[in-house]
Amino acid sequence: MNSSKLNSILADRRDEYLEQLFTLLRQKSISAENIGMEDCAQLVKGMLDEAGLNNTRLIDTGGHPVVYGEIMKDPDAFTLLIYGHYDVQPADPLEEWNSPPFEPTIKDNKIYCRGAGDNKGQFLAQVLAIKTYLDSIGELPINIKMVIEGEEEVGSRNLASFVETNRDLLKADLVYTSDGPMHSSGAPFVLLGVRGMLYLELTAQGADWDNHSGNKGNIVPNPAWQLIDLMHTMRDRDGKVLIEGFYDNIRKPSEKEKELIRNLPFNREQVAEQIGYNDLDMDGETYYHKLTMEPTFNIAGFTSGYGGEGAKTIIPAKANLKLDIRLVVDQDPDDIYEKVCNHVNKFSPGVKVSRIGAMQPSRTPAELDVVKVVTDAVRTSYGMEPVLQPSLGGSLPDYVWTKILNLPSIVVPYANFDQGNHSPNENLGLDNFFNGIKCTCQVIHELGEYA
Repeated sequence: MNSSKLNSILADRRDEYLEQLFTLLRQKSISAENIGMEDCAQLVKGMLDEAGLNNTRLIDTGGHPVVYGEIMKDPDAFTLLIYGHYDVQPADPLEEWNSPPFEPTIKDNKIYCRGAGDNKGQFLAQVLAIKTYLDSIGELPINIKMVIEGEEEVGSRNLASFVETNRDLLKADLVYTSDGPMHSSGAPFVLLGVRGMLYLELTAQGADWDNHSGNKGNIVPNPAWQLIDLMHTMRDRDGKVLIEGFYDNIRKPSEKEKELIRNLPFNREQVAEQIGYNDLDMDGETYYHKLTMEPTFNIAGFTSGYGGEGAKTIIPAKANLKLDIRLVVDQDPDDIYEKVCNHVNKFSPGVKVSRIGAMQPSRTPAELDVVKVVTDAVRTSYGMEPVLQPSLGGSLPDYVWTKILNLPSIVVPYANFDQGNHSPNENLGLDNFFNGIKCTCQVIHELGEYA
């Protein structure tokens, strides 16, 4: 690949490419609130057209549409399917933003705006890479298909059915995603999977309304205590989940995956500072094993009674607890949901269990040749050794590729580690944006050489 010509084109088009990104960022696309979704989908389609993709269209999903485009060099050639999402999180709380959340603002070599890192800046880097590659080389060495969905921030609730329905359209050899932050050390990531998730809400009801805690104390039950007592039956003091069968079906890491975990870079002090927890006390192998190979059982929220200033002496009528359960291959959210319900029915049958959302875990074998090809391309592009990690701690709808289409799937994040995705002052480094374009070009080139 002619890197000097590629760099020259990027230098000449720097302002042009930034303005395209700013146009995309200014267009609101808040899926949770259905704000600007159709307009943003049309905007993305136009950007695919402009980049040189063919057969671009919006495909109905029953929710927010998927934007699709392709460049088919040869039906028998290697085909790369690129995935991203154009929807963003709400900007709340607005008062914590240092600049307007939907007006791109450059400060300290970073672009501050909702969606800058998650995921508009990252998937646009891939789109612009295709345009740049075509203009610098002349043609692509492989086929490319792009799927940009509009519901990732609300759990990708229609993506699986979209993939099931469009199996023939989405035939490919590899799925490539750029989402999330780079490694805390500043090195590029190559991620081979994600944890799944099951999000539940537990609701306990006491009296029909709040009661005076003195006049009705010891008389009216407190539903908050009911949930606290239930939690003690579900998890012990050492963090072990006590729900029967919770740890069934967990796939043991391969020897290659164990080797990767042992060799991952880890600086305890740096990580402790970055997460705001100075009492972190574990070595690197333990840290990464817990992060990638073990499920979690997390209380994400607990609401009951009075939470305002001063005192209000009541026995609350209702208590709500939200559980965020991260799952690893081969745990099944449906199976875990059933086991949680059975446990609640056994220990606290009056508690209602509501299923809010779920996503299956996913993992691509580290031993595949194509993993080495992409890793080599990332290394060449960034000029440094990438961090090859068997799984991401968080969740993406990666399973639709690995379990429905039976394809290998690789995630290479382009955003800076401190991108602040989902938070006020979300940002994307200027260098990260343009390096993402270069990296995508290198991946395309080396997959062509491999094919």
